[in-house]
Amino acid sequence: MNFDFSEEQQMVRDSIARFVQDDYDWDTRRAIVASDSGISDKAWQTFAELGWLSIPFAEEDGGFGGNIVDTMVIMEEIGKGLIVEPYLPSVLLFGGLVARAGSEGQRSTWIPSLIDGTTSGAFAFLERQSRFEMTDCLTKAEASGDGWVLNGEKVVVFNGANCNQMVVLARTSGDQWERDGLSLFIVAADTDGVNRVDYAMMDGQRVANITFNNVALGADALLGDAGAAMATVDAVVREATIALMAEAVGCMGILNAKTLEYTKTREQFGVAIGSFQSLQHRMVDTMMAYEQAKSLLYKVVCEYKQDPDSADASINALKVLVERNAKLVYGEATQMHGGMGITDELDIGHYAKRLMMINTTFGDATYHRAQYMDKAFAA
Repeated sequence: MNFDFSEEQQMVRDSIARFVQDDYDWDTRRAIVASDSGISDKAWQTFAELGWLSIPFAEEDGGFGGNIVDTMVIMEEIGKGLIVEPYLPSVLLFGGLVARAGSEGQRSTWIPSLIDGTTSGAFAFLERQSRFEMTDCLTKAEASGDGWVLNGEKVVVFNGANCNQMVVLARTSGDQWERDGLSLFIVAADTDGVNRVDYAMMDGQRVANITFNNVALGADALLGDAGAAMATVDAVVREATIALMAEAVGCMGILNAKTLEYTKTREQFGVAIGSFQSLQHRMVDTMMAYEQAKSLLYKVVCEYKQDPDSADASINALKVLVERNAKLVYGEATQMHGGMGITDELDIGHYAKRLMMINTTFGDATYHRAQYMDKAFAA
């Protein structure tokens, strides 16, 4: 099987790598994370100008018409650069939901503004009690005249601190845990009754808890059919999970490269520590863990490209494997760098923190292992 990237994909990969090298070095990234917003509007506009925000969208919506391979290429480079700008929540989640479920009018309204960077989106789906089960939803939207009234709370909303538009998952019928009866609504962040409390996560990404208090929405706020949101949500989250795994693989690759280079320069007892056989064995273990994760990622991407609906079990397996292997990679990288491996000034610990957050997004290994077993027994 041919795993070579196309000329366009290689150009995108190279352009992101050059951006990180020239405009997004470690000191720049630290300054961005320490800023009030936690992201750089200038960097985001650069993403738009270089066309990266258009890649996942269909040509008829003004996009590049990219596929899951293109997304993987972008997210792996985002992982390598430890980029904090909201490509996943704005483009892949908010944009993915609008692209899949939106009417022609909704797509023509929001996708071009996502592509040019003027709209920054988020997907509000997680609640305090729901853990990893998206269908455990207490936020409600009730019909009122020609529109809806939204009440409830969402927590840990990625890009919730900076978005100007969000898609909210709310219950329009059924009981708390039912899959049926969930709907999607596009809500402007400055709508009356929307309140946000933003905070930084351990990896530097800014999120928000958002409450909706009698938020009045028009009929055009409904995204897709009422009560039938989960098929769309599942499809978008499935692709977003693959994207996150690509980001994790990018982080793991950089950790290995930086640690290997460090072992060649750090001396102990008059020789480079990389000459010690025990450390060489450990570096081989981390390299194998990285290559194993990368290989399974490629398998899942190929499987997804052929038939997205058949890739669920493989995505579960990938999530489990990446969590296990990432822990080995960042654990060894931190140990081999010694005490400075966990300092704020060195990037090693920040890659580790980002991997920890990725491991818990859209379900941890325990959750995905259970999902995998359920599918295995069902088969």
